[in-house]
Amino acid sequence: MQLREREAAQQGRQLRHYQRWVPYTRISQNLKRAVLVAEDDAFWQHEGIDMEQLKISIRNDIEKGKAIRGGSTITQQLAKNLYLSPSRDPVRKLRELIIARRLEAELSKARILEIYLNVIEWGDGIWGAEAAARSYFGTSAASLSAEQAALLAGAIINPRVYSPAHPNTRLLRRQRIILSRMGAYVPPAAVPVVNGPQPSDVNEESDAAPGEEFNGPPEPREPEPNEPNEPTEPTEPTAPSEPATPR
Repeated sequence: MQLREREAAQQGRQLRHYQRWVPYTRISQNLKRAVLVAEDDAFWQHEGIDMEQLKISIRNDIEKGKAIRGGSTITQQLAKNLYLSPSRDPVRKLRELIIARRLEAELSKARILEIYLNVIEWGDGIWGAEAAARSYFGTSAASLSAEQAALLAGAIINPRVYSPAHPNTRLLRRQRIILSRMGAYVPPAAVPVVNGPQPSDVNEESDAAPGEEFNGPPEPREPEPNEPNEPTEPTEPTAPSEPATPR
């Protein structure tokens, strides 16, 4: 975000800043699925770093003689967006990996995805799912259809080139691919609670009041002390023991 502001200042223009924070439960399941399919389909399995994808990326980079790039998980992207520059310097990449592991250790998967979807760039001066949904489709992040969500997810690769408002041939092709994959992709049901219980689907229009300018993600909240645990399978009752024979 600060990088974009510096770029705008160098060009002699003022960068607009459109961003609204919305909780995890106010983001469409369609968008969650689409973004996971497009950016990190192993998100629920890895611990911040997809080692197999990273090995492939490093091998390709060595063969091409270029700096380390690609293979970034959603957690790594979040680490870069919050704390680092977009430089392809190997030292910066190493710091990204360390921060990603720390984020995974401190935050739940749902919390990481919530922050990611609220801070990611989705166009010139547009950050976060709510701002993108309202800018491109005139709706809330909670009400995005599968087609709209796939278009937004397809634009993440380069949001300043691929605009959901005027999708080019490549973006439309990415949308079709994401749509074909997201239908069968269902995130695990046992998602940690973030800002309330996660619904199986969210289609209603968000009634949340517009937020103020975003100054950083909220601090993670500790669970309530009386929060119920996941129910466990009932156990078979044990048979009563035989009474002792009096001597």
